[in-house]
Amino acid sequence: YYPPPMPTDTLSSLISSRKARVGVIGLGYVGLPLARAFHDAGFPVLGFDIDPAKVAALSRGHNYLNHLGARFVADMAPTNRFVATTDFARLAECDAIIICVPTPLADNREPDLSYVERTSIDIARTLRPGQLIILESTSYPGTTRDVVLPRLESAGSKCGRDFFLAFSPEREDPGRKDHTTTTIPKLVGGIDRVSGELAAALYRAAIQTVVPVSSAEVAEAAKLLENTYRAVNIALVNELKILFAAMNIDIWEVIDAAKTKPFGFQPFYPGPGLGGHCIPVDPFYLAWKARQVGLPTRFIELAGEINHAMPGHVVEKLAAALADRGRSLHASRVLVLGLAYKPDIDDVRESPSFEIIAMLRERGAVVDYNDPHVPRTHAGRKHDLQMHSVAITQQSLVSYDAVVLSTAHAAYDWPFIAAHAKLIVDTRGALRGITGSATIVTA
Repeated sequence: YYPPPMPTDTLSSLISSRKARVGVIGLGYVGLPLARAFHDAGFPVLGFDIDPAKVAALSRGHNYLNHLGARFVADMAPTNRFVATTDFARLAECDAIIICVPTPLADNREPDLSYVERTSIDIARTLRPGQLIILESTSYPGTTRDVVLPRLESAGSKCGRDFFLAFSPEREDPGRKDHTTTTIPKLVGGIDRVSGELAAALYRAAIQTVVPVSSAEVAEAAKLLENTYRAVNIALVNELKILFAAMNIDIWEVIDAAKTKPFGFQPFYPGPGLGGHCIPVDPFYLAWKARQVGLPTRFIELAGEINHAMPGHVVEKLAAALADRGRSLHASRVLVLGLAYKPDIDDVRESPSFEIIAMLRERGAVVDYNDPHVPRTHAGRKHDLQMHSVAITQQSLVSYDAVVLSTAHAAYDWPFIAAHAKLIVDTRGALRGITGSATIVTA
């Protein structure tokens, strides 16, 4: 008598032989690069998304994430090992399923886990013995165990025996050239020891460095620490920017001076507010969880308040600069440079430019924007600006009462802009050392 192989033995064998079919749920900034990484490692990959337009684009070999390059999707076509679908019943075909869905904040700045919850229910409908489930979506410590696990076990299956569950935080940074999905070290923490080992084995097949930790909670907390660290330090330099401006001191020169110290200092830079999915959101997840256990996070919440106030600070600086020129913000024509939240990409998630434009409109300003990477706006969770990017010409620059520099794209010709604009509010320090006819105000 030979007993049937245990689910863990079967899955381990499929991983080592590159025969495990990897399902990736959510084909956005995290999921699509991850799907490509597993494809390049030799695995068959099945991508899932609720957006039919994305699935149709991928089926044509078209990449809708411009920063990844035009060939990013097309290069997978010859192998026939990547398929995209909206049919979540096909989750049953997958040996490993990786969840890469959004975890936004609700209007009250509390966690919105509706995408994670719905995805967990979808997986539970087709869950079969031997499947490995991994959550990559950032959330508070305990999400994998307290939110995902009960839904997967709702039909009677047992984690660690029938299926396996782990957390591995995404660490994507869109537009970065010195690191990719495969070179960024991967943290992995399981709900149990076997789950953690299987998840680590899967990632080791596609990622250069895998760092196992003792639990899913440690991995969840590590991701929040990484992004809270950045949020707090950005809040510090944003506050110092305002302070040093009152002292007639250039914050960017101060940072350049401080970073000459070879130890004990890491430069962070001020701006018009925080953007991207992680840094504006993740600290509030941690603060919310802290309140659930009855502990305050005053430091984190103060940093959030400072960063959240920066778009308003920019608008007030603009209003004051216009007043100095004898103009009101009401009915003034304003051009915002940059809609993306960081330079040289088309990612507009949580971009402070949206808040600035909305505030300017509320004050009666007539607002346009230019962004070489974002030709038009689309309806988002909080804003539907219904705008398109306007051209930058000598004639157009002269026609605006003010220009707000929100994102310092490399494509911008700063001397040209400074030569023809009337007033520029620079939130990024991009015009330091550049002269022209424009009045330049830092904010």
